[in-house]
Amino acid sequence: MKPDVFTRPVQILIGLGFPMEIQTAAEAYRHLVEWPHLNKDASYTLALNACRAALRGEVEVEIARGLYAAFADKHDLLVPSGDPVIAHRRRRDRDSHIR
Repeated sequence: MKPDVFTRPVQILIGLGFPMEIQTAAEAYRHLVEWPHLNKDASYTLALNACRAALRGEVEVEIARGLYAAFADKHDLLVPSGDPVIAHRRRRDRDSHIR
């Protein structure tokens, strides 16, 4: 097993609400590097640095997983329970009424 593999994948929504499993610190790091510049905040920086440190073997991979999951949660990327596509569309519809 690779040393950067999470004990449990982090399930996120990408694009138009399609689920994706992030299984390693390398995958999480890659996702973070591709994150839009305007949405980079403290949770982003913490997760990015933790994933980088996990890849170097400087911190436990589960610390990186936890910080990445917290980042994903803050940015409403975590797959909710039930059907992820339907849940994302419901959330999108709900949010469009708030604005």
